[in-house]
Amino acid sequence: MHADFQTILNWRLLAGSHPFPGPDGGTCINEAAIVAAGLPYKAIRSSADCPPCFSRPIAAYALGLNDAMPDEARPQLIAFVLRLSGSADRPAVEAARTHRLALESIRQILAPLCSRAGMDEHAEACAGAPDLPLALAAARSAEWQGGALAQEAARARRWRDGALQSAVARTATAAQRAAEDARCAAEIAEGAAPFVPDTWARACAILDRALTIGRQAPAIDLPDARARLDAARGRVPA
Repeated sequence: MHADFQTILNWRLLAGSHPFPGPDGGTCINEAAIVAAGLPYKAIRSSADCPPCFSRPIAAYALGLNDAMPDEARPQLIAFVLRLSGSADRPAVEAARTHRLALESIRQILAPLCSRAGMDEHAEACAGAPDLPLALAAARSAEWQGGALAQEAARARRWRDGALQSAVARTATAAQRAAEDARCAAEIAEGAAPFVPDTWARACAILDRALTIGRQAPAIDLPDARARLDAARGRVPA
């Protein structure tokens, strides 16, 4: 690993927006990307707050993961700090990114959650969906079945089963919204993570693949990024 990347790895990502980076970093993923790119610093509360050069669906998904991940998992997002600024593309590409985030989240995250809940047919339908419309149809079916099973479990006082099946229903609901709102794709990961151990790694892999669609962020000189991050740590807020 390049020595200059160590500073980026040591930047502390936190949930929520932050008006000023602290001595350990202390920002969300998009705010860290702003610092690394040398752009004017600002607190990011939603993807709409990001500079225009940031892909809106990518920023929304990254922010959703940032806020949902536990502290021990969030450093996985550091790998994307230098890939966000300059990633914005034309509307058709941004729509394709949103659809990819939704499709892969249904295939890679909702499917194993369904399997964990004993909903094997729904898991197979989600994992094997060849396109987004069929994936959304599979999610709708999983939502209905998960809700029905959760009610049945509650009546039988099978609380553990009910919690898992309720998570399927909630997560499948988010999956249906994800085709229009990339942050909802992050909610799929948030719903599955308590039950599927490798969810956050899967979510980061999905982010990585979505970033390969369309315009790639221009290369940021690593020593320059390190200098900016170091300088931000040393600043004193007004």
